[in-house]
Order: sequence, then structure tokens, then C-alpha cells
Amino acid sequence: MKERKLFKKLIREKDNNKISIVLGPRQVGKTTILKAVYEKICIHNKGLFLDLDILTNFEKVSSFEGLMNTIRLSGYKDDQKDFFYLFLDEFQRYSGLSMIMKNVYDNCKNIKIYASGSSSLKIKEQVQESLAGRKNIHFLYPLDFEEFLLFKENDKAITQFNNIMRLKGEHLNNILPLRRLLHEFMIYGGYPEVVLAEKHDEKIKILRSIFDLYVKKELVDYLKLEKIMGIKKLIELLAINNGQKIKYEEIADRCPLKTYEVRDYIEILKETFLIFELRPFFTNKSKELVKIPKIYFIDNGVRNFFFNNFNQLSIRNDSGFLFEGYVLGELIKHGFENIKFWQDKNRHEVDFIIDLVSRQIPIEVKFKNKLKKDDLIGLDMFLKNYPTKEAYLINTGVQTKSGKIDLMLPFKLDIR
Repeated sequence: MKERKLFKKLIREKDNNKISIVLGPRQVGKTTILKAVYEKICIHNKGLFLDLDILTNFEKVSSFEGLMNTIRLSGYKDDQKDFFYLFLDEFQRYSGLSMIMKNVYDNCKNIKIYASGSSSLKIKEQVQESLAGRKNIHFLYPLDFEEFLLFKENDKAITQFNNIMRLKGEHLNNILPLRRLLHEFMIYGGYPEVVLAEKHDEKIKILRSIFDLYVKKELVDYLKLEKIMGIKKLIELLAINNGQKIKYEEIADRCPLKTYEVRDYIEILKETFLIFELRPFFTNKSKELVKIPKIYFIDNGVRNFFFNNFNQLSIRNDSGFLFEGYVLGELIKHGFENIKFWQDKNRHEVDFIIDLVSRQIPIEVKFKNKLKKDDLIGLDMFLKNYPTKEAYLINTGVQTKSGKIDLMLPFKLDIR
């Protein structure tokens, strides 16, 4: 297994009896990482791995008594002092399982549970109350850029990545092969199987299979079959408008859905990790809920699949939006959750605002090697209106400091 960053975090939780839950879209490697943790831990410990996509496995854990008998058959002893490790893959498929896990946590301090799920909407419904204070939730997304480089096994690019923050000054646009690999990442995205495929046609075939599985395993759980074509059209329209403000009414006019359905289905697409919705930043939080949002796909490869465009960045007119999507994806994968955009009455804009409540981090994104003074206007205006000590302009050719603003290359986003 090519190791993901999350692997070591999960291993560190092996001596903590809180339930470790891994959430994320399908095909990003949740099962792989869960099996790797199982194999690592259970070399010297007793444990059991159950794939709950298999109905007979669910029957083994569908009641507290049934689960306890199942793990007893696998070597668990009620009075054992060390942990027995139970791994439940795709646990969100069964609504009652979170209550069973709660009973295990409350009554069996010598059982440690690891679980994975691919729908945060169902997980939230199940665990919000029943597992309160009993769980650690982790998100596994498609590869971030550093993981992408490790999967590509390009030693030169990895060395450049590790040293990129040492570069200072302008005209830093000839960083090969790092730049070439960034462009590939922006076009095909970070799904592990796509990254490992070498040929263009193979990558497209894998992306198609990912969407087919998404429909069969996710959308069909939420929607009637006759609505699938409507939501597919919705996804295509969101891909066309990736990174732009969207009005639900206008989207509804262009696909066979009602406005309320567009709202509901966008919520489903968010909660199944396909898209990310950016709300505008206001100090008056109630305004954020009524203003027009922006929609980005979390993975550029998925977006380009629905947009049906895998051309090179040099001949595209949407490369700036792809670059924004790349930066947003890196922020999400690095653990930032409350991300917004900003625009004032004079239409000065900042692409991303990381809202940490006590402070905000503004980030502007420019897919260009040479910057002009005008490129800093949005950040300058935000800094005049809001007291913050840091601001970033992510670009492809300059890495230096301009007043409070850090001009930063896009490869290693060292934002805290």
C-alpha cells in the first residue's frame, strides 16, 4: 500500500478506545487504509475486519448480542486486559449500527472500533447524538498534491517539493518537473487509481467507473431512479459553472428540476463529498445564508469529467478556475473547514477567507507568473476592513513578502 498521511494518525489512536471514524468519497482508499491499519495492529493483537457491503457480514453485527458473539468467535474474551480491534467498513449503510457501537463503547472498554463511511449526511444523522463524546472523526479525500507526488514516485519532484519554501524572489516559473506534475494534477485530479493509471484513456475510464459507482451506491440511496438523469444534468451545469456564483432558480430553469430540488440535491452532492459550497464572508452571519454561493468540485478530475474537457491548461479558458479549485482542495484536505469568499460593495474580491472566528486568513489566487499591483487590491481592501496579521496571494511565479501579504508558490501551501 502507498501510505496516506491519515494512516499514522489512525495508528496513533490504537490505544484510545474512542471510535475512530473515517469519512470520505468512494474510491479514495478508505477500505485500503482501514485494512492497512488492521494488518498493522493485528500482527500482535486480536481483531476482526468486516466489510458491511456484504449483507451476511452485517447480519453478524446487527444486534449488540450478535456482534459480541461474532467477536468472541474471533478470539475476544470478555475479561481480556488488552484491546480487541473491530473494523467496520461502510457502516453508514445500516442506521442502527451507530447505537450498537455506542453500546460497545459504553460497556466494553477493551474493544476498540475503527469504522468507515462514504456519506457524511447519513453519518451525521446517526452519530450526532448517539456517539457524542465517543468518537474521533477523520476525513479522507482524494490525494493532496504531496501525496500525489509520492504516488507518482518522482524523486526529483519530491525533492523540489520539500525544498520549495526556500525559494525567494520573482520569475520562479521554471520549476520542472514539479510544475508539469501540478498541471497533470489539476487536469486529472487526485483519485488514487486515476493517479496510478499512466494513459489518458485509462484515466477517463476510471473516472467514469467512479461516477457509475457513485450513482449506484450513493445517489440511488437518496433519490428515485427517475430523478437520476435530472441530477446528472445538475452536476454537468455545476461543472460548467465551477467556481462561479450560482443561482438556484437559473440552474432549475436549465435542468428538469424544481428550485427546491436543486437546493436539496446540491446538499446531497455536498454531503457525499462531490462538491464544496462557498458562502460569502460577513461579520453578520445571517447574511451569509441568504447571499449567492459559489460551487467548486473538490476534485478537478471529476469536474473535468463532467465538463468533458481534459485539454492542457495552456489552451483552456477555465485554467484560472481550475487553479482556484486546486488551492481550495488543498485547503480542505489540510483540515480547513470553514472557508468562504469575500466581496465588498465596490466589487473588490478575495477568493478564499479561512474563517477561524477569532481571526480570518484571506487568500487570493492568481494563475499567472508575473503579478501586477492590481492583483493585490482585493487583499489590500480586506486588510483595511478586517484586522488580520496574515494574508496570502497564491501564484505560479513569485515567492516573497509584500507588506502583510505573503506571495506564495502553489506547491506547498504552508498556511496555518
